[in-house]
Amino acid sequence: MKSFFQEFKTFAIKGNMIDMAVGVIIGAAFTAIVNSIVGHIATPIIGMLIGVDFSSWVIELPRLYGNAEPGAIGIGNFLNTVISFFIIAFVVFLFVKGINKMRKKNEAEAPPPPEPTKEELLLAEIRDILKESRVER
Repeated sequence: MKSFFQEFKTFAIKGNMIDMAVGVIIGAAFTAIVNSIVGHIATPIIGMLIGVDFSSWVIELPRLYGNAEPGAIGIGNFLNTVISFFIIAFVVFLFVKGINKMRKKNEAEAPPPPEPTKEELLLAEIRDILKESRVER
């Protein structure tokens, strides 16, 4: 049982796990910001340009089984969610593209591997000779 908790502790403290947790928290906060931008800024502007208020787009459902109020399908809210998705996807795309650009720059700036020493070259030759002698048998 002790090794299980030790293994979990090692897993939880790894850098990747912590980075992922931070990413999820920032992603949730970013989603709230994007939803606000879409719901309070982008959608009203788009609605003004095309002359339609998305938030009022609903499909009324008939009253069934004596319900006091009819149900409604919120098409406008769905469109807000779709717009929000595309904004988030675009920002994530730009973020990943920037990270990849930085990685390529760092890889290009990395110094080339050092030349092998005389001992390493000699050991490589010995290794190759041993491989050849095993194949010939």
